[in-house]
Amino acid sequence: MIRYRCPLDKPVGPYLCTMSLSLDQVLRVARLARISIGTGEAEAVAEQLNRVLRLIDQMRAAQTDGVEPMAHARDVVLRLRDDVVTETDRRAALQSVAPRVEGGLYLVPKVIE
Repeated sequence: MIRYRCPLDKPVGPYLCTMSLSLDQVLRVARLARISIGTGEAEAVAEQLNRVLRLIDQMRAAQTDGVEPMAHARDVVLRLRDDVVTETDRRAALQSVAPRVEGGLYLVPKVIE
């Protein structure tokens, strides 16, 4: 479980707490995930994870009131082609070389009991 460090004199936006992981927590998660990790490597991983968590805190602190959600950074409109049939139906020709066909479907050997 992630513990929260709450410096009351430095609130982060609307949130009063910033997240960080301790070395013990990283080692515990690695053990639970069955990942062999040394203490030196765990310290590096903990620092990387804590940088990610600080970035999340910074993003949470951004004022987003009145900002509309968007799907793309640019207002992109996709060009759509007309839905027109461009090939003829060749099912009968393709199924004529199949070993077994019934009712327009390919028949295959049973593989699951």
